[in-house]
Amino acid sequence: MTFSMWVWIATVGGLGAIVAFDFYLAARNPRDPSFKESVGWTVAYVTLAVLFGLGVLWLAGPRYGGEFFAGWITEYSLSVDNLFVFMLIMSRFAVPKLYRQKVLLVGIVIALLMRAVFIAVGAEAVSRFNWLFYVFGAFLIFTAWKLLRQDPNAEEEFSENVVLRTVKKFAPTTDDYVGAKMVTRINGRRMVTPMLIVMVAIGTTDLLFALDSIPAIFGLTREPYLVFTANAFALMGLRQLFFLIGGLLDRLVYLSVGLAVILAFIGVKLVLEAMHGSGVPWAPTISIQLSLSFIVGTLAVTIIASVIKSRRTERAAAAAAAPEPVRTAQASSSTAALDETGTG
Repeated sequence: MTFSMWVWIATVGGLGAIVAFDFYLAARNPRDPSFKESVGWTVAYVTLAVLFGLGVLWLAGPRYGGEFFAGWITEYSLSVDNLFVFMLIMSRFAVPKLYRQKVLLVGIVIALLMRAVFIAVGAEAVSRFNWLFYVFGAFLIFTAWKLLRQDPNAEEEFSENVVLRTVKKFAPTTDDYVGAKMVTRINGRRMVTPMLIVMVAIGTTDLLFALDSIPAIFGLTREPYLVFTANAFALMGLRQLFFLIGGLLDRLVYLSVGLAVILAFIGVKLVLEAMHGSGVPWAPTISIQLSLSFIVGTLAVTIIASVIKSRRTERAAAAAAAPEPVRTAQASSSTAALDETGTG
């Protein structure tokens, strides 16, 4: 199925209106959003994505509806991993709390525009060259292997990419922030502020993450419209998710393992589909229903296991940090209880 041009125009227009409204609210009243506000906006964006997916299901059928949901859930879960790096960038550039919403919003818009170009090129390439799915599949399996091998206790590091280095090299930059301004004039000389630099950092760094997320979603659907909308809804809800779970990310101790399993599954799916398309008779194909079930199930197991592990770690840390008299008293009371039981 090919989605018509008017569907593209209406969708891009609607998404643009949502982003513009969001930007207006963030610019009119810059602040560090409360937990309650972040929950409300996160629920709102998730609801929008679900309603959109139900619309695709109703208008285009269960196949494309399933492909959208599988793609959106995958992109959203992979985007959560981006939040670690976003936090590092915010810390590296010492972004004032009042302006973090604006920085994230503009950075995410930059990322979405760059991803749109990436998606257009990728869609044209995969439609012409079936062997690219072998490349994508192998790359996803390799990425999964790297995720499994990385040290979960190792601290993330942020390194400037070539785009950011180029901007900083050729654009005169002020030492300090000038409110929320991206460009200012000092002594008659136009200069950019760290606000613009950090926005470019977030937008271009997200594109590096797209190197595995875009091939992953092409393993779930070859329809460019669904690839774009799944990415758009995943990125649009990322800003509120940043403030909602910023302090909870450390609890998702098995997130990398879960994402590695998902990426490996999609990688194998891509290779099998490429083999099937090349005429290999015994190569099976994996349905979108099975893919969606596997992705949701893996994320559910990952979250539950992470919560259990985090609680056990917290209890162990609390017990180890307890003062010696308290531990002695607890041990004595336990011994006394055993004696009473034995005496009775």
